[in-house]
Amino acid sequence: MAGPFPPFEPHGGGGPKIREIPLRMLVPNVITVLAICAGLSGIRLAFEQRVEIAVVMVLIAAFLDAVDGRVARMLKASSKFGAQMDSLADIVNFGVAPALVLYAHLLDQAGALGWIAALLFAIACCLRLARFNVMLEDPDRPAWHADYFVGVPAPAGAALVLLPVYLGFLGITTDKTLAFFGCIYTVFIGFLMVSRLPVYSGKHSGNRVPREYVLPLIFGLALFVLLLTSYTWLTLSASTIAYLVFLVFSMRAYSRRADLEEEKAGEAGKVNAAPDADSDHP
Repeated sequence: MAGPFPPFEPHGGGGPKIREIPLRMLVPNVITVLAICAGLSGIRLAFEQRVEIAVVMVLIAAFLDAVDGRVARMLKASSKFGAQMDSLADIVNFGVAPALVLYAHLLDQAGALGWIAALLFAIACCLRLARFNVMLEDPDRPAWHADYFVGVPAPAGAALVLLPVYLGFLGITTDKTLAFFGCIYTVFIGFLMVSRLPVYSGKHSGNRVPREYVLPLIFGLALFVLLLTSYTWLTLSASTIAYLVFLVFSMRAYSRRADLEEEKAGEAGKVNAAPDADSDHP
């Protein structure tokens, strides 16, 4: 007798048939579900005026999102089902949750403009994630482009858009003036997400750290964690501003890399054309 839940293949129709799914393949999906729970809990806490905990829940969702993919690759548990689930979870955690947390704490003071700004940010997140999924399947994309995101990634956008909340926790009055500033800033971050701005990711070239940088890197990460736990909102505000400044340097680095790759392609074209030119003059 068939059970109430029909079986499915985690790899879809194109992967290997699996009679029993290994437990390790469930671990990344469980982490994704926990991330969804964190994001949705942040929404509830925000409307209960427990905004500090709500922001922490959104940041925890961002952390879990960064973890689940790496855990899947480490356990060799990647699947099409997990990829689709992760993409849908990102819309909740990095589009809907930050927008509603920000609206409940600040943007509602701007009236309809605040709600429009929150909606635009959530829509921008959906558009950015859809474009990201499509670009993953582009076979003509140069390999070095994998080191750059197209537009600000969704987890970073979620952390950036909460800057007005961080500033409010630092003592800045959350009045209508800050609310209107928050509307403009929210739309601006949404625009950065859907833009063509190249944002350095270092996914491929940054997998290995030179030996001489290992100890300074560990020291720097420890310092950041200590500052984050001791001066949470000041550290988050400074990190947000530093990231926005980093975007300028990322764009410049991309431009230099594109020029370098274009020069290499031109030199390779000349080398390939040289034999043809000689063949015309026996």
